[in-house]
Amino acid sequence: MVFAALNAYWGELQSKADFDTPLRELPNGADFASLPESATELASAIGTCAAGMDVMDAGYAVGVLYTGSLPERLRAKLGAYYTPPALCERLLDMAAEAGVDWETARVLDPACGGGAFLAPVARRMVEHLPDRSASGVLREIARRLRGFEIDPFAAWMSQVFVDAALDALCREAGARLPKVVSVRNSLEQTPDGAGFELVVGNPPYGRVTLAPTLRARYRRSLYGHANRYGLFTDLALRFARAGGVVAYVTPTSFLAGEYFKALRGLLGREAPPVSVAFVEQRKSVFAGVLQETMLTAYRRGDAGGGPIHYISVASDGSISTHLAGEFRLPKRSDRPWIIPRNGAQSDLVSRSDGLPHRLADYGYRVRTGPLVWNRHKRNLRDRPGKGRYPLLWAESVRPGGVFEFRAHKRNHQPFFEPDREDLWVVTDHPCVLLQRTTAKEQGRRLIAAELPASFIDEHGAVVIENHLNMIRPIDGAPRVSPAAVAALLNSAVVDQLFRCINGSVAVSAYELEALPLPSPDAMQEIERLVHQSAAGRQAVGHTVERLYGDGAATS
Repeated sequence: MVFAALNAYWGELQSKADFDTPLRELPNGADFASLPESATELASAIGTCAAGMDVMDAGYAVGVLYTGSLPERLRAKLGAYYTPPALCERLLDMAAEAGVDWETARVLDPACGGGAFLAPVARRMVEHLPDRSASGVLREIARRLRGFEIDPFAAWMSQVFVDAALDALCREAGARLPKVVSVRNSLEQTPDGAGFELVVGNPPYGRVTLAPTLRARYRRSLYGHANRYGLFTDLALRFARAGGVVAYVTPTSFLAGEYFKALRGLLGREAPPVSVAFVEQRKSVFAGVLQETMLTAYRRGDAGGGPIHYISVASDGSISTHLAGEFRLPKRSDRPWIIPRNGAQSDLVSRSDGLPHRLADYGYRVRTGPLVWNRHKRNLRDRPGKGRYPLLWAESVRPGGVFEFRAHKRNHQPFFEPDREDLWVVTDHPCVLLQRTTAKEQGRRLIAAELPASFIDEHGAVVIENHLNMIRPIDGAPRVSPAAVAALLNSAVVDQLFRCINGSVAVSAYELEALPLPSPDAMQEIERLVHQSAAGRQAVGHTVERLYGDGAATS
């Protein structure tokens, strides 16, 4: 279907010209099933319609058609999710702001997909060479523009859209652009030594199991699981020359996730970010993707830090960009990067820089609830009994810091009867419970409640399911009570600060333990309020605001 559509697209483009340039040959081994007449007519209509669009819009539309036709397992394996044209142009603007000169720059997209970046880069090169002959411009582009792609058909499609972007220039020159896209596994490539002034793209996402040789090659940026986009970020640093720019569209999860701490450290040492732009929407921006994404420009050898923008994407694909402030990296760049997502958070992040304390200073560590319920379905019970304990689900932690023992949702049962070998899932001491999965669209990301000592005394112990985090005393009596910790985490200020550190729907133990907090001594004010029955959440909220303001430097 996609080949038929592109064949029609190219034929429509050539019908408007004085002479025909043949469509690029298909990659070796490509085999297409014959289409029924109705599908052929549809493909022809799609191609003809695409020929009336701007090349970038046509490339995106056909690219989405291609990725949407892939089996889901293959699409996930390839990490094939193409970038809307307006975001491509914005990222290229960020690259130019970071110092890329389109008149001279050598540019590589190491996962070029359907040519979303190569075609607009080629156009910019043409625009910045107005005094060259058409044939001279073609030679320059052929020398300076490169794309790698592991999927042979996508590589072919990418070359076709670069050809389409340069069609008028090629006609003027009377020559075809030499191939600039090659089929290869970028992660196995070694730079030729010259280096690129810009490495750009939307690398594939998702966890991947690496062969030992590749894991050894990328060990400098790995900690635990490997993610494709982290590997491609490391790869980009290898291909970018000194002073060169890397401009990528990626998920935001690398900003704070523990598995990315080696990558953050590498970026901080070699190519810190010089500008970032967050895409506000998680939905309906990248077809088939539901996660937070960002555009980032890095520059090799830079000190790091710069402007933050957030991008709103309209239903017609256009974007609006708004300044959210400035950012700087922590002194130890492997630690989570706390970056405001909007203008209102910028001052809060700046003030939190003066807070050196963390949950460990309060006497707590965080761990995930130990019970993975669907591995122990036979141990779930619907009523109490000997050897059974209350099973605490995320629904037991209610908004407003309320603990309510409940199991109303589907598949939830209120009690658990552990086997002798499963007693490790039992908890017999008070702690703070916090929902482990929340989304940026929710009114609160941090939803916490104290697990009362009285509830444990009544039942002897509890079992905590793994959609809850447990904030537990490290040993003995903590310096801040569980009730005060829960009140702090439920405050609007700390919720906003967490949004500046988190990059996914998971509220991870690693990120919670990295949150800048007021000093334990300053928390005595919160202690007094939570133990006054007349004191409400508003009073606690005002006090927390002050502790992150005038009290930011309290030690």
